[in-house]
Amino acid sequence: MGKKVKNLLGFVAWLTGVLVSLAVGFAMTGGTLTVPWLPSVVTMVAGWIVIVTTLLSAALALMKQ
Repeated sequence: MGKKVKNLLGFVAWLTGVLVSLAVGFAMTGGTLTVPWLPSVVTMVAGWIVIVTTLLSAALALMKQ
């Protein structure tokens, strides 16, 4: 494979990971996704941590480019 194809596939994989992380984070904060043995407040806080760290890492990765 050429370098451009590898770069494109790497970007698609990265973007997919960001979208999945945001979907999981928002589902946790909205109460759609829960962890049975954890209180809902803990799940909600964990969801916000996922959202904030995902957005922060995405912004840092885009600034690096």
